[in-house]
Amino acid sequence: MQIRPTPRRPRPTARVAATLLAAAALLVSACSPSSSTVSAGATAEGVLAALPRATPPALSPYYEQKLHWRSCGAPGFQCATMKAPLDYAKPAAGDVRLAVARKKATGKGKPLGSLLVNPGGPGGSAVGYLQQYAGIGYPAGVRARYDMVAVDPRGVARSEPVECFDGRQMDTYTQTDTTPDDRRETTALVTAYKKFAESCGAHSARLLRHVSTVEAARDMDILRAVLGDRKLNYVGASYGTFLGATYAGLYPQRVGRMVLDGAMDPSLDSRELNLGQTAGFETAFQAFAKDCVRHSGCPLGGRGTTPAQVGDHLKAFFGKLDAHPVPAGDADGRKLGESLATTGVIAAMYDEAAWEQLREALASAMKENDGAGLLALSDSYYERDADGHYTNLMMANAAVNCLDLPPAFTGPEQVEQALPEFEKASPVFGEGLAWASLNCAYWPVRATGAPHRIEANGAAPIVVVGTTRDPATPYPWAQSLARQLSSARLLTYVGDGHTAYGRGSTCIDGAINTYLLHGTPPAPQKRCS
Repeated sequence: MQIRPTPRRPRPTARVAATLLAAAALLVSACSPSSSTVSAGATAEGVLAALPRATPPALSPYYEQKLHWRSCGAPGFQCATMKAPLDYAKPAAGDVRLAVARKKATGKGKPLGSLLVNPGGPGGSAVGYLQQYAGIGYPAGVRARYDMVAVDPRGVARSEPVECFDGRQMDTYTQTDTTPDDRRETTALVTAYKKFAESCGAHSARLLRHVSTVEAARDMDILRAVLGDRKLNYVGASYGTFLGATYAGLYPQRVGRMVLDGAMDPSLDSRELNLGQTAGFETAFQAFAKDCVRHSGCPLGGRGTTPAQVGDHLKAFFGKLDAHPVPAGDADGRKLGESLATTGVIAAMYDEAAWEQLREALASAMKENDGAGLLALSDSYYERDADGHYTNLMMANAAVNCLDLPPAFTGPEQVEQALPEFEKASPVFGEGLAWASLNCAYWPVRATGAPHRIEANGAAPIVVVGTTRDPATPYPWAQSLARQLSSARLLTYVGDGHTAYGRGSTCIDGAINTYLLHGTPPAPQKRCS
């Protein structure tokens, strides 16, 4: 399963796929059908139980370190480097250096401390999110009272990034056919997964065993202490909700005001997560299909065309691209094939503000043999720039996901057996997402985590936010996490898109702002539109 970083702006946005990331196309990390749920919470450290309140002596140097801040980026932003133990079980074995950024509170009122933000992924740069959106785009009242803070998790962006493929290798990888039609194509897909995994192991051997969500959550507690905060205030989106919930499970007494927007369900295994996300994309696509046919320019059908028929037309178009990719005006000679086109469509499912762009891109590809629009959406999803360079988003995504949970499938035969279930969940995307779930089967490091419930008994009220037609983190996941966390309040956004805060709902934004500024959580089961 893969989830992209959350939207970095108040909507609408021009940069569609700087949204969260979903289990799309090729690079979806996945988990296993054989993993059993462990009620106490199995993790890399055995049981996800609250850690001792006193800092172990071996960790004291990390908790007592001083950060040396320097100006960076836009005016008002500061950056520093924080050290954390590479291996918490062996703190003397070496450090990992983590990039931290902040923007000091802008107001004159009583400060509320630090507010840590994380946009999701795994693999999304929290520092980039802070500098490009949260530090300037969060409500003025929140920015006035909080020091806005971010840390790139270990292995991500500026924090000793996981490295695997170069740009040309990534281009080849992202074009790999993820809907194999025969044994030859199946072998080619498996070979691509193996080469990617081998490259990650060769280039990032030191780090791969130590990029788990549990370790990233423990890093967050060091940052809390170094910043001088008694409790952690936090807004996490998508995968950031799993990171936040993990922190709450480890340190329930240190939870301050915590918002988990676009929630993940930690009790699900990889197959369940991938299947749930497949259904989530189908829900979002159905909403897009109904909207598309209301417009005269919809290339997938006119008024009266059912969502099922729209899906059939899109699936047929993907089939044509599989046999005959179309030009995309790309300087590197890439053409738009089925895999990149599917990724482009999935990218637009994250934000309904992108639906018009998707309609136009589909019309160009289907009627004019011009794949540039869909390729641009796909590139945005993969964080590929015009020069052919990729961020390490997709590499870190695989590294974290493959360590957090065992693989959904261990070989092609299991995928083939599961295809009917995935295609039932989504006739359009099911086949590709099932095969994408094979990614972690060949990972060079064994998973150290397992599905687990997180209750965080003793934590202050935690606000869990779910969107009813969220494609990447389906609404049932938010409902489940809210039931697990002992102090959770579920806040529901009835609408489309991935995550809810800062997307235009005054009801959602008002409820979250009131909580962050005054500590008053929303009323139980509050619903907004």
